[in-house]
Amino acid sequence: MKTINTGLIGFGNSGQTFFAPFIETNQGFNLKKISTSDPEKAAKAKATYPGTEVVSHADDIINDPGIELVLVGSPNTSHFDLTKQALLANKHVLVEKPFTITSAEADELIALAKKQHRVLSVHHNRRFDSGHNTVKKVLASGALGTLAEMEVHYDRYRLGLRPAAWREKPLPGSGIFYDLGAHLIDATLDLFGKPKELTCMLTTQRPGGLEVEDNFELILWYPGLKVTLKGGMLVKEAGPVYTLYGYNGTFIKYGMDVQEEALKAGHKPTEPNWGVEPKEIWGHVTLDDNGKTITQTIPSEPGRYQDLFQNVYEAIAEGKELIIKPEQARTTIRIIELAFQSSKGKRTVAYTD
Repeated sequence: MKTINTGLIGFGNSGQTFFAPFIETNQGFNLKKISTSDPEKAAKAKATYPGTEVVSHADDIINDPGIELVLVGSPNTSHFDLTKQALLANKHVLVEKPFTITSAEADELIALAKKQHRVLSVHHNRRFDSGHNTVKKVLASGALGTLAEMEVHYDRYRLGLRPAAWREKPLPGSGIFYDLGAHLIDATLDLFGKPKELTCMLTTQRPGGLEVEDNFELILWYPGLKVTLKGGMLVKEAGPVYTLYGYNGTFIKYGMDVQEEALKAGHKPTEPNWGVEPKEIWGHVTLDDNGKTITQTIPSEPGRYQDLFQNVYEAIAEGKELIIKPEQARTTIRIIELAFQSSKGKRTVAYTD
């Protein structure tokens, strides 16, 4: 079995929670280096991964001839530059979402990856959420009949601002829309493809001088289908995460995928029952059956973030097709660009590549 030497750039939330645990527990990878300029994070990396070299600069990873795969887990503003440098150094790259800040940057990286014959993918891990794959199961069953409307939420509650957080500074790619909206857009594209039109409203709700949006509502218009994606930071008591309305009935599901909290608590994806949701947050369908209303509980599909990393391994080692293609991630960025246009102009805009 081929072992892929891997370098992780950045050891913040992405690196600690969403990258390193999956590289460490997959026998196909060797976590050779972690780069961080933060002394506290460096100390934590050394303590958590004693067999991994911790370096202070991304160049120590990009210029290492023994590293094949580079994971870019740095702030959004550096995604393009670091990914470009890694590709030019003949590395395969898995970059944290959002892929880039602009679709033009995404186009450049896609062309460069093809020229270099390197694998390039984007860490859209929410496509491997329990909820997303349960929705796919419900749609595939045909139980709802023709789907007319879907609404998906990614909400949090945090009234206070975090002065040191780059996501709350007026920087390119900051704000809740690039952060959480990108997840919902990618998942919708996985289900339905590109929309015909879109309408977006981006607002700032929290007090305290926040200079970027902290609430969004994006409507993606398809023929016969309306998809509403919403996120906010003032949701103390969350409503349904997924609501689907079809000609024959409705699917409703509460509760977020359990993998993130498990990872933050120190659990690993190799543990038994990984990604299995408690029955309390399983969804249900309410259907019309010959004039009678019936309700059925729908067991949640397990969440499997590890499948993203296994697919990247297989794409590099065995030439298999990527699940998260960079062209798809580029479409997410294009929708974000158009959504800002829609919000600024207070109008619906056509989707254009």
